[in-house]
Amino acid sequence: MSNVVISGYYGSKNGGDEAMLAAMLEVFSDIDPKVNITVISSCPEDTRARHEVDSVSWLDFPGIFGALRKADLLISGGGSLLQNVTSRRSLYYYLVIIWLAMVAGAKVMLYAQGIGPIQGSFPRKLMSWLGNKVDLITVRDHGSIKELADLGITRPHIEETADPVLAIHKVDCELGRKILEDNAVLDGRPLVGISVREWCNWSHYKDVLAKAADRISDELGARVVFLPMQYPDDVKAAEIIAAKTHCDAVVLNADYNTSELLSIVGNMDLLIAVRLHALIFAGVMGVPMIGLSYDPKIDRFVECLGERPVGNLDDVDLEKLMEAVHHQWDNKKSFRVKNTKLFADLKNLAVKNAKLAVKVINE
Repeated sequence: MSNVVISGYYGSKNGGDEAMLAAMLEVFSDIDPKVNITVISSCPEDTRARHEVDSVSWLDFPGIFGALRKADLLISGGGSLLQNVTSRRSLYYYLVIIWLAMVAGAKVMLYAQGIGPIQGSFPRKLMSWLGNKVDLITVRDHGSIKELADLGITRPHIEETADPVLAIHKVDCELGRKILEDNAVLDGRPLVGISVREWCNWSHYKDVLAKAADRISDELGARVVFLPMQYPDDVKAAEIIAAKTHCDAVVLNADYNTSELLSIVGNMDLLIAVRLHALIFAGVMGVPMIGLSYDPKIDRFVECLGERPVGNLDDVDLEKLMEAVHHQWDNKKSFRVKNTKLFADLKNLAVKNAKLAVKVINE
């Protein structure tokens, strides 16, 4: 039996990251059910209960090192772990975990990572030094390939694959429908979901989304539903926006698991999202989407679909947003047809991450 340790932003009730872990566990179970997995988590109790997997606290370094000494492979990822824009300290933390794995004698794989941006001479040199010592790197977008080249990371085998969440199994929409019924959302009108996050306490994008919600209600006859991907932070941001609207927008206020979030998204006719994994959920469930960017990872994902974000959070324009809304609304059927094959191909690339990880273990 092989032993794998997974390091990432798990246990913090972030819907996207929990979906990433769920997808990774699903695909490993499909490929090699005998793999024994331990997850480094900020809340091991929640990770054990949510995913039915062994877990160790992210601050329990003796426990982490003990798990790594037994491990055949450390998986660092997925997600945007190796960057220092959203947090300067987290980059050092994840690099320390990689270094500990090397000291413990485990192989190391950077798994479907979104690399960068990494700012500062010392962090870049440290990333370059450790990055050239790992055994395998897969990245989820072409921008990460360029970032690795700029960092001078060339020694390990590097492959462009896809975000791990794209490998997740599609779920039935009935569970989400029940949640929407319990929140008095379903009244015969079509549904437009909005997934937001707080960012730098900016107000411009909140004002624009509030006005867009009112126009969506008036012009499309749709009900607007705010979906929290990270609880409770996203609920607070959504409530600020909803308070600015005149329509009967609904804020879903609960800590939903991955299956519940996927199922809720599957009931939407259109999704507008700031959160990357809300966009990916829409793709998995075949729902037309519009992305608003706050980070290069949003641009990279939307561009791999042959589209562009409708704007950045600091400069998004209401008229351009509504133009995109009407375009996606009028072309829902063609979107589903076009994206069925596209997301099938992306799913195969996402599954390839796990296949490559198993190959590294076996080698």
